[in-house]
Amino acid sequence: MDRIVTTDWLAENLGEPDIRVFDCTVQFEQTPTGVKVVSGRPGWEQSHIPGAGFLDILGDLADPSNPLPAMVPPPEQFAEALGKAGVGPGARVVLYDRGGAIWAARVWWMLRHFGFDDAAILSGGFSKWTAEGQPVSDAPPAYPPATFQARPRPSLIADKAEVVAALDDGNVLLINALSPDVHSGKVAPYGRPGRIPGSVNVPASALLDPDTGVFRSLEDIRAAFEAAGALGGRRVIAYCGGGVAACGDAFALTLLGADNVAIYDGSLSEWCADASLPMETDA
Repeated sequence: MDRIVTTDWLAENLGEPDIRVFDCTVQFEQTPTGVKVVSGRPGWEQSHIPGAGFLDILGDLADPSNPLPAMVPPPEQFAEALGKAGVGPGARVVLYDRGGAIWAARVWWMLRHFGFDDAAILSGGFSKWTAEGQPVSDAPPAYPPATFQARPRPSLIADKAEVVAALDDGNVLLINALSPDVHSGKVAPYGRPGRIPGSVNVPASALLDPDTGVFRSLEDIRAAFEAAGALGGRRVIAYCGGGVAACGDAFALTLLGADNVAIYDGSLSEWCADASLPMETDA
């Protein structure tokens, strides 16, 4: 199974006994005090790809001991959640969301971090699936429980200390997966404007066709990262606001054969909160 699958492929293979499909959606909800993230479970309960389960990035797949939301959980917690969901040896996992694929990429990266490689992202996600008139269901999944063995790959997740060290390391490239306006410092949703010094900008949103939500061609994706100098063999650490959009960039880099890539899980939510750490803007 390729790392990206099409809606046609999934429609043809949906009934295969080893296929496990999951909705990974997290929603943005407007409140009187601003925007907050909420679980996409209600949308999944109402309508999903037939047979699909739901993986809760804000709940079962988040570290409850970390004050930052949706940080990578301990291996035991992740293994329990995926085992209950029916993911084990021999399973092929297809992930989708109802937005720009970053939530699916987040779960894909966590699976990879914990040693599971037979996973793919549905290009175009639920929006493309429903736009094509493909079947939907509100029935719960029937995947039998399995045993998921978590085998962490520590090099796939970077912490603040590693990013601080990277500031003076020419062998490491920092990539900001947020919008150009955030990268430049024009807007500052994380408290302090700008970017981690020395980082380049490859917005995760730029990796998708804006009209269809499908992944751009590998040639276009390669061009975006080559323009940023990200394919020269250096270690890459991708970051964003909270470790989600960064997974979109990291996922795309693996499509291009990059094998020394990590995400900074705390990203700007952690970095900007520490006033001792430097920021850089275009001003």
